[in-house]
Amino acid sequence: MQFQIEHAKQILTRTPGTLRSLLGQLPDEWVIPNEGPDTWSPFDVLGHLIHGEETDWIPRANIILEHGEERAFEPFDRFAMFELSKGKSLNELLDTFERLRSRNLIELDEMNLTPEKLSLRGTHPELGVVTLSQLLSTWVVHDLNHVGQIVRVMAKQYGEAVGPWSAYLAILSR
Repeated sequence: MQFQIEHAKQILTRTPGTLRSLLGQLPDEWVIPNEGPDTWSPFDVLGHLIHGEETDWIPRANIILEHGEERAFEPFDRFAMFELSKGKSLNELLDTFERLRSRNLIELDEMNLTPEKLSLRGTHPELGVVTLSQLLSTWVVHDLNHVGQIVRVMAKQYGEAVGPWSAYLAILSR
């Protein structure tokens, strides 16, 4: 599928509600465990998504629109959420994510993106030259990737409890 802004917004708009529906009001036993050392819990993933809303997608789109390739993006701290989410509840994170995403979608609309603008290029600090279309496509896939990660981590909480049915549940072996 080729990138289309309206298709992208259909996913980006739904992610906060999807996460609220999946995670809201769950006990910590579902949202705090992870898959082991150097892995993220659903709580951590939500904090990571919030940090991306604040420092990644729209700020980088603005850099492309204003500076092109001449100004590289600021490096993104993939682990900032560990400090930034300390002391917050899951519901606070859900509220924050919803508010930030709503604001960012309004800002995205205000960019009045055309095919010409979507082909503008910027500079990623590790990947090199990227287009605005690639950045926005990545935003969508990033959401879907982390929704999948959250579901996988949650499924593994019952990994042993399912007994022999684990042979039929591929999510438990990923």
